[in-house]
Amino acid sequence: MKQGTEIVTFGCRLNTYESEVMRSHAEKAGLDNAIVFNTCAVTAEAERQARQAIRRARRENPAARVIVTGCAAQVNPDAFAEMDEVDLVIGNDEKMQPASWHPAFALQTNEKVRVNDIMSVRETAGHLVEGLEGRARAFVQVQNGCDHRCTFCIIPFGRGPSRSVPAGEVVAQVRTLVENGYREVVLTGVDMTSYGGDLPGRPSLGNLARRILKLVPELERLRLSSIDSIEADEDLMRLIADEERLMPHLHLSLQSGDDMILKRMKRRHLRGDSIRFCEEARRLRPDIVFGADFITGFPTETDEMFDNTMRLVDECGLTWLHVFPFSPRPGTPAAKMPQVTREIGKQRANRLREKGTARVAEHLEEGLGATADVLMESPTLGRTHQFTPVRVREKARVGDILPVRLAAHDGRSFEGLRAA
Repeated sequence: MKQGTEIVTFGCRLNTYESEVMRSHAEKAGLDNAIVFNTCAVTAEAERQARQAIRRARRENPAARVIVTGCAAQVNPDAFAEMDEVDLVIGNDEKMQPASWHPAFALQTNEKVRVNDIMSVRETAGHLVEGLEGRARAFVQVQNGCDHRCTFCIIPFGRGPSRSVPAGEVVAQVRTLVENGYREVVLTGVDMTSYGGDLPGRPSLGNLARRILKLVPELERLRLSSIDSIEADEDLMRLIADEERLMPHLHLSLQSGDDMILKRMKRRHLRGDSIRFCEEARRLRPDIVFGADFITGFPTETDEMFDNTMRLVDECGLTWLHVFPFSPRPGTPAAKMPQVTREIGKQRANRLREKGTARVAEHLEEGLGATADVLMESPTLGRTHQFTPVRVREKARVGDILPVRLAAHDGRSFEGLRAA
């Protein structure tokens, strides 16, 4: 019999964080012999991979209790409930409640689907995770949900309305993590730059980051996960300029470099806004590095429109690209628009990824010979302040921050030597 609870996580950093919350709840409740799948609904491929993993887990663990949760389960619970391999489906709100993981609740068999109306949820509790298993950096959830309605996105229906964790609770979590030995903390959320809009006084994300750095002076590195650059506030821009402990690496939700496609996506920025943001951030912090999300093959996208996206990579000076061919999600406006063939979307994704590979190689070439402080994620692998992977020959302790000379690269990561 399988002891304890195994968590299988798909998707974003927020899911990674929430999986640790679920693990903690299940351990405290004494839930045994269970496998939990924390799913993602961003693409049809993410759901397919989850179903495949569920079927494999049932074959390999016929006696285990299989529980499915996450965004795909929230959006389409009946589809998972119809799988013979699945014993229980719970929603994104329910998964964060300690009572959901009590054996008396999780193991009962009279109700297979327990998913509430996520749009009715108005609070995001500050779920304290004292550490993340096997990780050098810790994630802290500061926000959940989204009030925007991009035409391609199903996530608001999986996550509900935007809601923020009060700053005092966030600061307390960061302080606990630092006391437990973590030297880098990553703030995460679904639409993180909307942080604070539902809180008294409407504090901004920049205000929150400033409070963390001021009130937890022992924190060595603060990193932000994906942000919407159009919502970057003045406090955040000042931190980029003035605060070395805020890591010079921002991942931007850009999605396209063509104005017409951005309008059809119902994004709130145009390509010029992205270029201006990157230029200003780089002026304030010359060593800043950008990542970005892109969708190729969005409905009505022409070759010329796609070329605008290719050119944006250079015009913004982007390095780390996350590229997805468009995947129509039932129930979204984009699914009803004139579609680009799947094959064209994949071809364009491959071209954009090749562009990203070349940009990474340029970034690595520019950094050769420098010495960087590297946070070790394993005995021989770490990341610089710019989130660049570094392989170090001499073994080190996970969680150490070491000065490393960037001696060579293989086009994907640096090879480094520990500096004296």
